[in-house]
Amino acid sequence: MNFSEVFKLSSLLCKFSPDGKYLASCVQYRLVIRDVNTLQILQLYTCLDQIQHIEWSADSLFILCAMYKRGLVQVWSLEQPEWHCRIDEGSAGLVASCWSPDGRHILNTTEFHLRITVWSLCTKSVSYIKYPKACQQGVAFTRDGRYLALAERRDCKDHVSVFVCSDWQLLRHFDTETQDLAGIEWAPNGCVLAVWDTCLEYKVLLYSLDGRLLSAYCAYEWSLGVKSVAWSPSSQFLAVGSYDGKVRILNHVTWKVITEFGHPATVNNPKIVVYKEAEKNPRLALGRLAFPLPRAAAGPASTTESKYEVASAPVSLQTVKPVADRANPRIGVGALAFSPDNYFLATRSDSVPNAVWIWDIQKLRLFVVLEQLSPVRSFQWDPQQPRLAICTGGSKVYLWSPAGCVSVQVPGEGDFQVLSLCWHFSGDSLALLSKDHFCLCFLETGERVGTAFGRPGDHT
Repeated sequence: MNFSEVFKLSSLLCKFSPDGKYLASCVQYRLVIRDVNTLQILQLYTCLDQIQHIEWSADSLFILCAMYKRGLVQVWSLEQPEWHCRIDEGSAGLVASCWSPDGRHILNTTEFHLRITVWSLCTKSVSYIKYPKACQQGVAFTRDGRYLALAERRDCKDHVSVFVCSDWQLLRHFDTETQDLAGIEWAPNGCVLAVWDTCLEYKVLLYSLDGRLLSAYCAYEWSLGVKSVAWSPSSQFLAVGSYDGKVRILNHVTWKVITEFGHPATVNNPKIVVYKEAEKNPRLALGRLAFPLPRAAAGPASTTESKYEVASAPVSLQTVKPVADRANPRIGVGALAFSPDNYFLATRSDSVPNAVWIWDIQKLRLFVVLEQLSPVRSFQWDPQQPRLAICTGGSKVYLWSPAGCVSVQVPGEGDFQVLSLCWHFSGDSLALLSKDHFCLCFLETGERVGTAFGRPGDHT
């Protein structure tokens, strides 16, 4: 495993191009395009203000930079560096910007979600879509790029409109049986649209492309409901993470629950492998010191090396008690992700923040638990194989595969705190992002089959 040098970064804005050839990063108002293999700068673009969002077009030929404070979007071409496009929303303002799947239209959402403006780079035409709803996930494209589903709010009622992306004509419009729609997401095959309600009412609705209600699911009443939703890559399963700390798996035939996964504070089954992160060189006990440690040394970003140890059942996991009188309590399943081969599901319960739970979807059982020394900030699957990367805001990155797991110290001067990460589509490299810098982690060919991962008997 090798690491690149460290480069400057702003606002965690760093993304691989869809074709895997380029890496875009932002340093305040500058956009830097690098070659993925050599990390040499290919293009350097200067925007009119500090960049707050970047996004590649699907064909990797264009990249947009959104400056929400100024209501501006600038588009740059990699094939023709001298060409550029500027979109100014003016007094309408700007809160979101994204590409259409064809990479030739840009969808801008104005302030207060008054409308969505569709700008064409080819014909310079402009289309308007009214009544977009201000919700967590209100815009969803099918994976084949043919259709757009949009959550709407009209006359105090939720609706969904389905548009044909080739000409932006309305295909279907239907109201939803929700009190306050919170999000929508297409199944990967584009045949079913999942719609879920606000956390105050447990409701998951499944609609067909023509607007027919296929099924409605409610696990319980009179308590906080849905917190996270994820489709399996095969579209066969829909995982619903709830505030009661359980994940419910719905099947695509009957849309009924086939199993529930809980997240207890104690793992009692001796057949479940529990990896616990442990420091290789523990610090001196704080009670024996006559003076306090410096803040930098006492924080979670310490550079002390760590390893994984296999714990013996029963294993008690660290939990946090939610503050009942504050919004967004730290309870429930806040993160879900299926592996690309559909074999595993990774979850994180916010009340057990240091643990990542990995479930065997074929056997519908718990497979592995990884408990870190610090709360898990992010995890992401390798796009090509069942290999999970985890970061906790410290100076390490963690990798798990069915062969085992490993803790890797990020080299470099100073303290590199990994706040986020993203995979290259090939799975051969991983971008590690800190507050002001980023670097690439290159995984060698031999590591792809698990030789770099400790097995349960190795205690590494």
